[in-house]
Amino acid sequence: MTMLTVNNLVAGHGLLTAVRDVSFSVAAGEVLGIIGANGAGKTTLFRTLAGVHPASSGSIVLDGVDVTDLRPSRRVASGIAMVPEGRRLFVDMAVRENLQVAGENGRSGAWTLSTVLEALPALAPLLDVVTGGLSGGQRQAVAIGRALMSNPQVLLLDEVSLGLSPVAIEGLYKQLAGLKGRGDTAMVVVEQDLDRAMTFSDRVICMLEGRIALEGEPQVLGKQAITDAYFGLAHGEMAHA
Repeated sequence: MTMLTVNNLVAGHGLLTAVRDVSFSVAAGEVLGIIGANGAGKTTLFRTLAGVHPASSGSIVLDGVDVTDLRPSRRVASGIAMVPEGRRLFVDMAVRENLQVAGENGRSGAWTLSTVLEALPALAPLLDVVTGGLSGGQRQAVAIGRALMSNPQVLLLDEVSLGLSPVAIEGLYKQLAGLKGRGDTAMVVVEQDLDRAMTFSDRVICMLEGRIALEGEPQVLGKQAITDAYFGLAHGEMAHA
């Protein structure tokens, strides 16, 4: 069942077009990896999907409903939640409070404090700890838990491993694998680590200069083709967008 459909999406900053005619879809339970070098348009794409950045043209359809013109809070209420780069938690509040605030402003559904703790057990002993005192990996887990508390149909994960230690990244992806295994939430993940993106994603999209340069199942495409697309190479030469 298709959960998110993006049609010919265009978004920019003034005269600069950062997302150029991007189209893709994601099914419930599927993980779509978005990869690309810095400046490829990944962050603008995510911000546009979340409603933080306006679309110049095109459409964003969530479970059959056009949400292109909805403000961010209405998109959360409709079923799109983003874990942004940098986490953006309430650092002077306890973990429990960060989670409860999201629950109070999201949709009703299966994700509650107890089910989030079942999915992310590392959070249980931290509930009464002030979030500002946590490690980077712990804060990222809180950010994911906060997004789940809104009961999303589509979970957007922007650079979730950025700045984390290898041990923290490994632990984080184990928790994400558990979420993937539930099969009820579509996930779109921006990840700079190509090996990690290929291993975790069911499909990958490689962006180049705001466009989709390559799309498919990572095992079918192969690492060489993905690497070439990432760096703008095609058959050993620069690919022209």
